[in-house]
Amino acid sequence: MQPTDTENPDYFHKVVDCQWACPAHTNVPGYIRLIAQGRFDDAYMLNRESNVFPGILGRTCDRPCEPACRRERVDGDPVAICRLKRVASDLKGDIKDRLPSIPDVKNGKRVACVGAGPASLTVANDLMPLGYEVTIFEKYDKPGGLMRSNIPSFRLPEEVLADETSMILDMGVDIRYNTPVTSMRELVNEGFDAVFIGVGAPRGKELNLPGRHDETESHIHIGIDWLESVAFGHISAIGERVLIIGVGNTAMDCCRTSRRLGGRDIKVMARRPRPFFKASPWELDDAEEEGVEILVDHAPTRFVVEDGRLVGMEFEVLSWDESATHSTTRDTVVIPCDDVILAIGQENSFPWIERDLGMTFGEWDMPVVNEVTMESSLPGVFFGGDAAWGPKNIIWAVAHGHEAAISIDNYCFDIALSDRPAKGMTLISQKMGMSEWSYHNDYNPSGRQKMTHVELTKRFESLNLEVELGFSAEQTAREVQRCLNCDVETAFTAPLCIECDACLDICPVQCLTITSNGDEKDLRGRLLAPATNLAQELFVSDPLPQTGRVMVKDENVCVHCGLCAERCPTAAWDMELFDLAIPYAGSNNFIPVAVGFGGNGARS
Repeated sequence: MQPTDTENPDYFHKVVDCQWACPAHTNVPGYIRLIAQGRFDDAYMLNRESNVFPGILGRTCDRPCEPACRRERVDGDPVAICRLKRVASDLKGDIKDRLPSIPDVKNGKRVACVGAGPASLTVANDLMPLGYEVTIFEKYDKPGGLMRSNIPSFRLPEEVLADETSMILDMGVDIRYNTPVTSMRELVNEGFDAVFIGVGAPRGKELNLPGRHDETESHIHIGIDWLESVAFGHISAIGERVLIIGVGNTAMDCCRTSRRLGGRDIKVMARRPRPFFKASPWELDDAEEEGVEILVDHAPTRFVVEDGRLVGMEFEVLSWDESATHSTTRDTVVIPCDDVILAIGQENSFPWIERDLGMTFGEWDMPVVNEVTMESSLPGVFFGGDAAWGPKNIIWAVAHGHEAAISIDNYCFDIALSDRPAKGMTLISQKMGMSEWSYHNDYNPSGRQKMTHVELTKRFESLNLEVELGFSAEQTAREVQRCLNCDVETAFTAPLCIECDACLDICPVQCLTITSNGDEKDLRGRLLAPATNLAQELFVSDPLPQTGRVMVKDENVCVHCGLCAERCPTAAWDMELFDLAIPYAGSNNFIPVAVGFGGNGARS
């Protein structure tokens, strides 16, 4: 194998598994260390640079970072990354003076954003400091988009949503409430230099089964529409017996909201077995804790309507093969109910985009969007979030917003959209003495901390009562020490190595091997502990001066303990802080931010 190019930012970025898995590439180890030091303002700002909404995402994120967490490979439980993000938000002080400054003199470019959801707000957040004039068209009288209308307030309090959206709107964004866009042609003709569409996936899927349109009263609801009506105060009650069709996160919000609006016998009906559910495990746990029953292997066949009123729903009870792709019917049952909520998915809807403008629509009547630049086939019109790719999570909308802002900035100044600013990085030694480091590298055996919740007997007293209470100071102190500091990298200098094997002897996970070079498959099988995770690269050094052999490291199992660097008699090994400089709109250059250990790169 060729020697590893450690000057490529992607190499060490991929080693920081949590940051690599995050769509916005948030510097997770950096902000966790700042929390450990009690520097909550710094931790919040480090979060905000990439994910924009730390308080919101600290409560609602789908947590793609946590399954990737290296700690899970050690004791089975990832660091509570998402909940520590919330700690930084809850304990921060007044950080308004640390937000980006907005120039008095504008750059002469005007950008329209359709919808005031997370993707559009991210675009505004990135472009306003560059002198753009950003106008957001929002059909409701408040910002937030689907964050407001589809996430219940017992999960995302109004004050948190208002605080983080206002940070962006207060930059001087021209937001026009109660102003739905009804014609793309008219919007384009208003003379904006670019248009960004971030309207989400606002249409819930229907279930057109027998009986669907036979009732004369309205007791069959579309999930996201029903949640929206609850959020804006149009619905305040529901029947005692409620069936939720579907088992995604929207279904969990629907069943828990039903519990608070008068539902007593609430059942979530799942077509497949539990391992195939789309809902996050913690969402399922919270719903079941609140008395919601989840029935698996039930496929709906018809709505039972008598005298114009819904009285039940019929289901086939299925048996599935191991992969849950083929089923047989073993029974048919009718389950009585007063209301049914359909939460079987969401769809995009663009009736306001005229089809003769030159914009190409593809499968499922979705606009064809470039996955890198976020541009549609209509020059100057960009998409992001659920509007571009269908239902995902808020953090994906943020990531799309950052990329779209880069493209809009390029487009407005006649730079090729393919000219993306490059990632950068810094590597700084953490050595303070022969065996002392500027980071805490002791292994803490504490288990993952359990979030405290409002007592079950009290949480239904108000729809707006937040259920999760956050970590206590003691829980926070334990949880931050569970982080393995994956961004503090083992850096190897081959000419200094004397092949004494001291590092191999002391490594607790046998991730190091000195051996003759070979092809990757051969090397992976010859390591002291065979490297079986092909998704994580091997580190291969330059030839060693004594024998011409190479130092090989399995990055997958390394726990960044630093024992190899402490033990090495020649300092061939060092522990160096990797800091990824993430590109944003308006800059190809990066300078370090002076927030102390754990800081990250920022655009100049």
